[in-house]
Amino acid sequence: MFNWFAHIGHISLRFFSHLGRGMLLFFQTIGYFHKVLARPRLIIQQTFSVGVRSMLIIIVSGFFVGMVLGLQGYNTLVDFGAEESLGIVVALSLVRELGPVVTALLYAGRAGSALTAEIGLMKATEQLSGLEMMAVNPVERILAPRLLAGIISMPLLAAMFSAVGIFGGYLIGVEMLGVDTGAYWSQMQAKVDFNEDILNGVIKSVIFGIVTTWIAVYEGYNCIPTSEGVSSATTRTVVNSALTVLALDFLLTAIML
Repeated sequence: MFNWFAHIGHISLRFFSHLGRGMLLFFQTIGYFHKVLARPRLIIQQTFSVGVRSMLIIIVSGFFVGMVLGLQGYNTLVDFGAEESLGIVVALSLVRELGPVVTALLYAGRAGSALTAEIGLMKATEQLSGLEMMAVNPVERILAPRLLAGIISMPLLAAMFSAVGIFGGYLIGVEMLGVDTGAYWSQMQAKVDFNEDILNGVIKSVIFGIVTTWIAVYEGYNCIPTSEGVSSATTRTVVNSALTVLALDFLLTAIML
């Protein structure tokens, strides 16, 4: 029994230790944002790396998610004679929840793992130590541009996911199942509110972008500088990002509602 309590205490102390170090490094990193903004080339490079290169998986996934929502939503609504409301179901499901959440999960799996592996490899090959030897702060030069690029990219990727998903729902509902085109779009325009629906989705995507990108760069920066340490850090990035996004989604939804 005492060993069990000791184990729980050890896990708790380790968690809060990582959380404290992470928060200190986070505030240190955002303190360099004003210097990074003076070098837009770094931001453009990292935005291309984490944002543009993630577009394919985001667009394809959004299209199929929208098609599934259209098919499932139609089969449910037709039993109540409300198939004309399909556009509302697809749009609200994507804009409020699935767009930001699924985009964040895909982003963590693709861009987050790549960031962790890249920074971890820099540490393993002593490139970060080399920057310090040349009086270049690795937090300013390596972490800050990547964090800022993730914050910029996530809302844009989530918007693409939702837009493509709505189009996928349109193809299934209107072109294949015969829902009226005017009803699909007009009901969507009438019921989807900018402040309560779209803006809440944007806020979620920004927060998810901060959290997932920060977990990725933190795990890479603090990983054990070996091949096994880098692989373990990459795994932790994906797992911790997924759990954090789902937990934050519940909290944000509860607050926004």
